[in-house]
Order: sequence, then structure tokens, then C-alpha cells
Amino acid sequence: MDFDLTEDQLALRAGASELLDDLASPARVRAHTTTDAPFDRALWRAMVDQGWLGVEVDESGGGLGLGSVEVAVLVEELGRHAAPAPFVPTVLALDAFAGAGDDAWVGLLLTGDAIACVAWDADAPVPYAPSADVAIVVADDGVYATELTERPRREPAMDLTRELGWLHFDASRARRLGGTEARTRLLDRGATFTSADLLGSASRALDLAVEYAKDRVQFGRPIGSFQAVKHRCADMLVDVEGMRSTVYWAAWCIGVGDAEASVAASTAKIWCGDASKRVMASALQVHGGIGFTWEHDLHFFLKRAQLDQLSFGDASAHRGRLASLLRPRVEAGESVV
Repeated sequence: MDFDLTEDQLALRAGASELLDDLASPARVRAHTTTDAPFDRALWRAMVDQGWLGVEVDESGGGLGLGSVEVAVLVEELGRHAAPAPFVPTVLALDAFAGAGDDAWVGLLLTGDAIACVAWDADAPVPYAPSADVAIVVADDGVYATELTERPRREPAMDLTRELGWLHFDASRARRLGGTEARTRLLDRGATFTSADLLGSASRALDLAVEYAKDRVQFGRPIGSFQAVKHRCADMLVDVEGMRSTVYWAAWCIGVGDAEASVAASTAKIWCGDASKRVMASALQVHGGIGFTWEHDLHFFLKRAQLDQLSFGDASAHRGRLASLLRPRVEAGESVV
């Protein structure tokens, strides 16, 4: 059994990395955070032109006809670059509207002529709500869509690569897109793709730490030669590779409609939520004082990860969800692995 990405998926990742190296370079991301722009429109237009938004849409509908693993590949690269673009909420909204047979919104989102946000919790601020045209809302009884004629104001946020706003949902003015199955699908996809973003941020933080450990000299030697630093970097690598395994397992399960999709999505969110905290803490330790400064790029990934760790449920919430999913098997005496 082959657990690696296919040649086409690797080519997609290489192409995405090349585009983002140019349009989401550290200098461009840093410049964006000093503006009031909701996202980088030049980057967004390039992503639209490359067909990223339609990666899961059938070719007959103007998309690329690929799947959720390819979405995860793109999201991981976006996380590696801390790219300021509303890709994940748009992909989630596209799937929700497509499932409800709403071709009008699918067309607008696919061409980048409309921006979507996704409210997964009524008690949490919503990324991109201040500039979104439509909101997808996860409620107790299903999934709703509401057009944002009055957008919420932008709130102060730690993660400067994504704007936040409080969305006040009125079910009487919203359209119901689906019931509990649609809700489960949206939460699984949201948790998985948010985990992919965490993977990208953590892998970049690891790379920055290793590069710094090679360059920084103390007592006449690179700090990477000291056992304490080497062990910390090795632990970071173990965490990142564990994140990678859970993310792509979940993405594959979602793409093929596997019965384990919810289990895999919650597993990914648990592992990536916990592991990213350890990776970011270790990256800060390796960098020492400079890692805490505005001048260093590490803080972009640390702040981005903190928002991702909470989005679509934190590790604690998904432990509870995973327990509820596995309990019937345990009670029936069945295996949970």
C-alpha cells in the first residue's frame, strides 16, 4: 500500500509553493498586516486563475475535478506561508452550496466574485466575516446560509493574517442547506482542513528553528550541535510527521466517503491541536529572545496556529466527540482501531 502523495499531487504542491513563494513571501505577508485590507487581493486573484477554488468541483462545472487530498495539499502550503486569503471558508462554502444544489452561489464563489465565511460556533468570532458576502452557519439542527447585507465590524485579533468579526445569526432570515448529515460533513471537512493549515504552520516553524540552530553560534559552536537543542528539534519533527499522517488520513477518508471520516477528522484535530502547541513552544525556545520579537517571522505562524487550534473545535472538544463516536463500538465489544 502506498501512503505517499501521487506524482500529480506532488506537482500540485510544487506549483502551489512556487506561487506562494512569490505572492505570499514573508515580506508581502508582513506588508499586508500593516494594512486594513481583508486579504491579499493579488494573491486571491492568482489562486482563482490557477483554479484552486474549484479543486473539488467537477470539470464539467468549471473545476479541476480533484478531491479533498488535493485541498489539504493546498491548505498545507497556505499554512506554510501564513497566506492571507480566505481559501478554506470558500472551499467549505462551495461544498455546502453544491450539496444543496445552489449553482448560483457556486458560480460566484468559484470565480472569486463572492467571498464566504463559515461560522462553526455561535460563541466564536468568524474569520473573514467583515468582508464576506455570504455566511455558512453550523447550527444544532443543520447547516444554514445567510447573505451578509450588513457585515460585522472588524475586531482586534492576534492573528493579523486573517480578519475576525462577530456574526449574529438569525435563523428566520437564513436558508437551510441541510440537516445533520450536512452538519457532520461540514464539521469533518472544517476540522480536517484547519488541521492541514496547522500542519503547514508547524512544518514552517520547524524549518525556521532548524535553520536558526545551524546559524546561531554560542560558545564557538552552532547551537544545533548541543544535545538539548538537537533533541528539541527531533521532537518537533516527530510531532510534525504525526500531524501529517493524521491530516492526510482524514482528507483521504473524506474524499472517498469512508465510514471512518468523522473519527479521522477528530483524530487529526486532536493531534494537530496538541502537537502544534508543542512545536511552536519549542520553536520559540530554539530561537531564544528573537523569536518573541515583531521583526522575526516566527510570530506569524505562532499566532495563526492559535486561531486554528480553536477553529472547528479544539482538541478537548474533539476528544469528547471521538469518545462519543467510539463508545458504541466499545460497548459492543468491537475494535476501535
